[in-house]
Amino acid sequence: MAERRSEHLNMGQALNEFIKKNKLEKGMEKVEARDAWVKLMGNGVNNYTTSVEYKDHILYVSLSSSVLRDELSMGKSKIVTMLNEELGKDLVRKLVLR
Repeated sequence: MAERRSEHLNMGQALNEFIKKNKLEKGMEKVEARDAWVKLMGNGVNNYTTSVEYKDHILYVSLSSSVLRDELSMGKSKIVTMLNEELGKDLVRKLVLR
């Protein structure tokens, strides 16, 4: 049977409890990392982004433009820093551009 509480929780607190209780943190990290990439890179880069995957603190980004991939690879550390600032935690430690 479901556990009931007498205190009131706001929606954010309730969702965070649900995520922790059901061990969904890893899935949420994947979604958050992908969303951060889309938000930070904007339409110019996202038009050439074919896939974004997050696994074990590494963000794998597939790009359809080799020129863009070379350009972004020069600023990998800055991109990682920007992503972590957007996420509000040290989630991405390495960026792999494919």
